[in-house]
Amino acid sequence: MIADVDVVLPCLDEAEALPWVLERIPAGWRAIVVDNGSTDGSADIAHSLGATVVHEPRRGFGAACHAGLLASEAEFVCFCDCDASLDPGLLTGFVRRVEDGESDLVLGRRRPQGLRAWPPHARAANLALSVMLRRRTGLRLKDLGPMRAARRTELLALALTDRRSGYPLQMVVRASDAGLRVSEVDVPYLPRSGKSKVTGTWRGTWHAVRDMRRVLAQRPMDLVGGGVR
Repeated sequence: MIADVDVVLPCLDEAEALPWVLERIPAGWRAIVVDNGSTDGSADIAHSLGATVVHEPRRGFGAACHAGLLASEAEFVCFCDCDASLDPGLLTGFVRRVEDGESDLVLGRRRPQGLRAWPPHARAANLALSVMLRRRTGLRLKDLGPMRAARRTELLALALTDRRSGYPLQMVVRASDAGLRVSEVDVPYLPRSGKSKVTGTWRGTWHAVRDMRRVLAQRPMDLVGGGVR
């Protein structure tokens, strides 16, 4: 088992799901729960279950993810939703692929387990974004899901700036611009616990697509010395 791994878990009112998620963090790994303004006691629950809790007052998925990345110290950093839709125990395979040099950034391709797991409008939006990503970078990915793993130093070198729903896409785009190898593996996608803040509603999905289209419209980053400026 790889011990030097931090798992970033962006969290907004996930008190119901946290015990399920945290008990599946691989032994020896550190869970970093980034509380993004929860009012249901999520931060206290996470702390009581042994997680490192980071408070990020700026609302936004990207803001929470990046606060977790900045708080990380391990060689490898993983990201996973905190709503019990994805099993963080599966991240061991992701990290192994990075450690063995098979890939630099590994994404989880969500495979819905039941009709409730992934609303049709969210799935359609993801497909459209995948096509646009292919045109922009040449990457033939099927999903832009939140479950992923990479080396911390390489993620920090990407100088990610999006603090909203475009954060996961910007990570992939800038990784591609930097010459990093991006791959994906299938993961079961379960019906989430509680109510979705993004893909569960048409409005949330529209805002996410808008954020991601802005990312795709950005010019490629200039590469300097193998990193990203």
